[in-house]
Amino acid sequence: MKELKTDVCVIGAGSGGLSFAAGAVQMGAKVVLLEGHKMGGDCLNYGCVPSKALLAAGHKAHAMSQGGFGVSGGPVDSDYAAAKDHVAATIAAIEPHDSQERFEGLGVDVIREFGKFVDHDTVQAGDTLIKARRFVIATGSRPFVPPIPGLKDVPHETNETIFDLRTRPDHLIIIGGGPIGLEMAQAHRRLGSEVTVLEGMKALGKDDPELAAIALENLRAGGINIVEDALVSEVSGSAGDITVSTKDGETFSGTHLLVAVGRTVNTDKLDLHKGGIEHERKGVTVDASLRSVSNRKVYAIGDAAGGLQFTHVAGYHAGVIIKSILMGLPSKARTDHIPWATYIDPEMAHVGLTEAEAREKHGAKLTVTRFDYAGNDRAIATGQTKGMIKVMIVKGRPVGASIVGAQAGELIQVWALAIANRLKMSAIAAMVAPYPTLGEVNKRAAGAYFTPKLFDSPMVKRIVGFVQRF
Repeated sequence: MKELKTDVCVIGAGSGGLSFAAGAVQMGAKVVLLEGHKMGGDCLNYGCVPSKALLAAGHKAHAMSQGGFGVSGGPVDSDYAAAKDHVAATIAAIEPHDSQERFEGLGVDVIREFGKFVDHDTVQAGDTLIKARRFVIATGSRPFVPPIPGLKDVPHETNETIFDLRTRPDHLIIIGGGPIGLEMAQAHRRLGSEVTVLEGMKALGKDDPELAAIALENLRAGGINIVEDALVSEVSGSAGDITVSTKDGETFSGTHLLVAVGRTVNTDKLDLHKGGIEHERKGVTVDASLRSVSNRKVYAIGDAAGGLQFTHVAGYHAGVIIKSILMGLPSKARTDHIPWATYIDPEMAHVGLTEAEAREKHGAKLTVTRFDYAGNDRAIATGQTKGMIKVMIVKGRPVGASIVGAQAGELIQVWALAIANRLKMSAIAAMVAPYPTLGEVNKRAAGAYFTPKLFDSPMVKRIVGFVQRF
């Protein structure tokens, strides 16, 4: 058994682990990085990257079939296997940035083995024992496959396997109406599959219901059968002929099945108890600085920290702990400024408090302002008028924003910036956006907040009247 001593041992080479390792080694720390599976983690290989690539293929097929603006559309012959080639090429183009070779070139000692704790300050990876001053658990998560009767005996896909599928499903049944399920539903529908989505509660249930309704209406109009309050009770059948039954007695038949009902944190192989590391089902128990409450040598970031499960959160967490581990500076993670997006068409994006959360927290102090895409000249010119923005404001500062519509994931960044830096609505209103752009939606939302203060104020009218006398 070999032994290594290092400053920091990072367990997991996904977004968070790679971000921390790159930053730490370039700042002068000795870093050992452990990865027992694929460099780049879930995001590069099974999540964000391949899903957006497949969605792009679906969007292209949809645009060509629809036509418009004097351009003829019509039936499109989608090559599902070629679309998957695009997915593979996208991953391959990004892989070098996350590769073992790149990180070894930076000076990181990369060991391609799973890590597990031996004691409070030792981790074993294959035939190597690593003793470190600090450990960073960045193991991410994997698809949760629920114990539905019959499911384990029926062929089914998860986000870890569906991108390897080369033959287009004739009829794809998806269990789960969250972001993953609906993104894959729209991608496959636009590439020629029949699609049925079964959701046990409400589809897009974590999003603002007013905006989610707009997105779901468009998905249904695109031919996706979305069934809500459909709790699955049993799965039966075989490859190419699968039946899903719900508790209310309905049955749905298809050729393929995708399970997209959530994630399970990857901590089961770590032997956390041997490291004296408290944890729950949702992840390692950490304090506000992302440090283990029971083993102060250990930090957890990303999905392993038990909070929001987004790639950009893992990257943000890496920056938080770099300050504390490498610089000895106090640093705490926050969540109020973390945005997220669902890349269906129209896109959905959110940051901060939802309207319901803001009303519960702030009551009468809350002001909600809205602006419809239909009032945006660029949206009119490009035929993208389906959508709206909603901003929650307290004492002149935004505390949350929700957007559904074209490029919502891009537009939400202005509000993420505002909330992160406690900017006032006046800062957004003062911004000059080029005309005509969808970005004007943000400025117009800010303008909608100030309109009643300016145009409906008796005091303002008296002042204007007085000035006009001279």
